[in-house]
This record gives sequence, C-alpha cells and structure tokens, in this order.
Amino acid sequence: MTLPVAALTAAICALMMIFLMFKVIGQRVATETSFGAGTDKKMQMVRGCHSNLAENAPMAILLLALLEMANAHHWTLTGLAALFLIARVVHIYGMYQHHDTGNVRFRQAGVIGTALSIVAMALWVIYLFVTVNL
Repeated sequence: MTLPVAALTAAICALMMIFLMFKVIGQRVATETSFGAGTDKKMQMVRGCHSNLAENAPMAILLLALLEMANAHHWTLTGLAALFLIARVVHIYGMYQHHDTGNVRFRQAGVIGTALSIVAMALWVIYLFVTVNL
C-alpha cells in the first residue's frame, strides 16, 4: 500500500462516521425529527459530533497523504495520525459528557488535540515545500 498511514486513518474515520451516522439516525427516530435538529438538545449534540468529524477528517487525511507522498518520517506521521484519531474519540466522548453533565474538559481536549495534529501536519508540509522547492 502506497499511503498506509493516510489509508488507515481514512478507514478509521469512515467507521467513526458510520457510528455517528447511526447515532444521528437513532436520535431522529427517538425524537421523530426528519430534518434538521429541531429543538432537541441531544439531536443538536449528535449532529454536532458527526459534522465536526466530517469537517476535520478530510483535511487531516489530505495532509497525511501529502506527507506520505513526500516520504515524511513514517513513525512521526503515524504519531500525528494517532493523535488526530485519539483527539476525535476524546471530542466525541466530550460532546456526550458536555451534554450529560456540562463538563467540557474532554471536549476541549479533543479540540486541542485535533488542532495540534492538523497544525503540525500543515507546518510540516510548508516546511517541506520551503526546503525542497525553494
């Protein structure tokens, strides 16, 4: 496989998206909400989990793939992919905690981990561009 880290990350994100999709479907059935979020707070939360992953995963996967194609250090890249995936799980858990108890710590940790991993990959791509192409 040419891009194993990006491929594995994409596959895990796809499974997470399917899991979250079924959470949204379950909440739609429970609240009889066929479109949008309505006024149900849990519906807003499960939709937020799903959409937040959908917003962040493509950029992370793209950056991983670009770095792999540039022959970036495999284990560092694997570590950043792991950070991203762990942060996404922590964010989902944190969204449920925030909804159930008002605790935002896990949600914040997930956001920070996601941002750190994407910023690190973006800066790495910029560094490679500057050092290789200029």
